[in-house]
Amino acid sequence: TGSAWGDWALYTASPLRAFEGELGVQAPVGFWDPVGYTRDGNVETFKRRRETEIKHGRVAMYATIGYIVPEYFKWPGFLSPSMGLKFEDVPNGLAAISKVPGNGWAQIVAFAGHNLNWCSCNMKDLTRS
Repeated sequence: TGSAWGDWALYTASPLRAFEGELGVQAPVGFWDPVGYTRDGNVETFKRRRETEIKHGRVAMYATIGYIVPEYFKWPGFLSPSMGLKFEDVPNGLAAISKVPGNGWAQIVAFAGHNLNWCSCNMKDLTRS
């Protein structure tokens, strides 16, 4: 922290010390919280926020894959046989929103919800020690 603030090793009662041993803390910065979300030192809140951050990262990765993959690959066959809609007829990107039937979107949301729920159940073993 520099000589103007004194030696960091002397601040043993600081709430930020609660997170110095967490995964991701690296020298020379140490525990870095520029916005001050962990100012109070509440470990439960920290773990909940970390779990939420991981979930949001997974959603972002799913969205990225869902946007990139259709540029290079389309499933053969029908997306909706009753509507005569083939996978190759669905445009890429945001234009697909209006083409995919409502039941298709329901299946996508249900699958994503199941995945996130399954991941969060398995993640509790890692983050709530």
